[in-house]
Amino acid sequence: MARGGGWRVVVLLLLCTAFPAVRSDGSDHKYKVGDPVPLYANKVGPFHNPSETYRYFDLPFCSPGDVKDKSEALGEVLNGDRLVSAPYKLDFLADRESEVICKKQLSKEEVAVFRSAVAKDYYFQMYYDDLPIWGFLGKVDKEGKADPSEYKYYLFKHLHFEIYYNKDRVIEINARTDPSALVDLTEDKEVDVEFVYSAKWKETNIAFEKRMEKYSHSSSLPRHLEIHWFSIINSCVTVLLLTGFLATILMRVLKNDFVKYAHDEEAADDQEETGWKYIHGDVFRFPKYKSLFAAALGSGTQLFTLATFIFLLALVGVFYPYNRGALFTALVVIYALTSGIAGYTAAAFYCQLEGTNWVRNLLLTGGLFCGPLFLTFCFLNTVAIAYHATAALPFGTIVVIFLIWALVTSPLLVLGGIAGKNSKAEFQAPVRTTKYPREIPPLPWYRSTMPQMAMAGFLPFSAIYIELYYIFASVWGHRIYTIYSILFIVFIILLIVTAFITVALTYFQLAAEDHEWWWRSFLCGGSTGLFIYGYCLYYYYARSDMSGFMQTSFFFGYMASVCYAFFLMLGAVGFRASLFFVRHIYRSIKCE
Repeated sequence: MARGGGWRVVVLLLLCTAFPAVRSDGSDHKYKVGDPVPLYANKVGPFHNPSETYRYFDLPFCSPGDVKDKSEALGEVLNGDRLVSAPYKLDFLADRESEVICKKQLSKEEVAVFRSAVAKDYYFQMYYDDLPIWGFLGKVDKEGKADPSEYKYYLFKHLHFEIYYNKDRVIEINARTDPSALVDLTEDKEVDVEFVYSAKWKETNIAFEKRMEKYSHSSSLPRHLEIHWFSIINSCVTVLLLTGFLATILMRVLKNDFVKYAHDEEAADDQEETGWKYIHGDVFRFPKYKSLFAAALGSGTQLFTLATFIFLLALVGVFYPYNRGALFTALVVIYALTSGIAGYTAAAFYCQLEGTNWVRNLLLTGGLFCGPLFLTFCFLNTVAIAYHATAALPFGTIVVIFLIWALVTSPLLVLGGIAGKNSKAEFQAPVRTTKYPREIPPLPWYRSTMPQMAMAGFLPFSAIYIELYYIFASVWGHRIYTIYSILFIVFIILLIVTAFITVALTYFQLAAEDHEWWWRSFLCGGSTGLFIYGYCLYYYYARSDMSGFMQTSFFFGYMASVCYAFFLMLGAVGFRASLFFVRHIYRSIKCE
């Protein structure tokens, strides 16, 4: 009975925290004349620092008498959204003309707060019937002034809303400021300000179902599509050249090898073997640190499954623009539900490698990715708390994530591990392994691990780097990215190039009589993750205007976690491809 109750708690937890409909109070989005339409103020922050956002009323705006917090889904909280009731009253089809919200005398301290916000290009974000509204708080007058001390700082005090409707539904809303209604914040003195707003309703023929399309059109403009298709063509050419080169070279070389080895067997059995056949007794010798290797393979397989599911959801239209927190919700829930795959893969492979301590292997699998991610989160959440930013997760959300980990992720990991341990599958090696390992001959420096990783990571990275800019501009900026079909094609190309380049380097390593290919193939496959992190440095300093300790730490901290995930995922892909290739070539020859 207790066991069944525990699973009911798990199901309720997932349903209540992960997938509540991300909607306003007017859940059916239909209104009559004069009906109140939900309007929520979300956050404010520097335009160039997307992670550094604060609650709307952290700035000394006019506050409504009773500020009500909107209940939010898990993904919304992870996204840094903190919706509260806004001071504007925009009833359905009710025009407003210079409506005064409040008259307020700003103290010197409040003037300094607003002036600092204007200097940092603060923007505000609101949601009206689940439609996003953006705007800047003020402007800096720099015209004809060389010295920053001469700049003039102005706060916008009149906000005009232009709202489009179709029958009983809200279709579109735009907010613009009145450039003539300004408050001078340049000097440290008390200022009287009257916050005003107006609203104008206009009819449109756009259907309610298509009201979000205007946000996705920005990433589908012909100019951007040309660049995306250029990226795809560039990647496809890379793939064709690489696969053509590898197919030609490897097939020719392998064919010559097979003929040579067959001839050697017929001609003289006592002739000394050379090349990759020479190490047939060592090529399937299990790697060092087999528990860590199996854990990395299990975690990489889980992350590959996670990426696949995320792409499927994206392709069916789940992640439409401004579907607040949908991506974060999906990441948390799918990662939790796929942990059984990591447990099964790691435990089954560890037992195939004749490992005995499968419990320690499971603990290592569970902590290999989650451990560094947890430490990164603890540091960055502490930074966000110190800044009083909305990126700081509330205690309740941390408890919910912990419960998901404790009640879903960990049990599924253990169940998968038990299933993997009991699978009783043996490692399929087409040749016998000798008792004592052969000595690896001295090799030139460029055949060592680091140069090989550099070669292996460069080609897959070159196939995706153009698309990376658009993804970074979306995640770490305000550009909208919706062309998931192109992104999926690029992802497939990335997998193919990673597999082929790892197979090629594995062959050259074996041909040089170096039989320690297990870890090398994993490290070479995953090295693209290091190149992506190198691109992070370039993007931060050359392509973005991010600044400040909080934004910098968030960017490099969370991108380190993402690149580590790519390292594990592509490492698993590279090893699987190499294992398939090595089994194939040694199955094709006769070895004593």
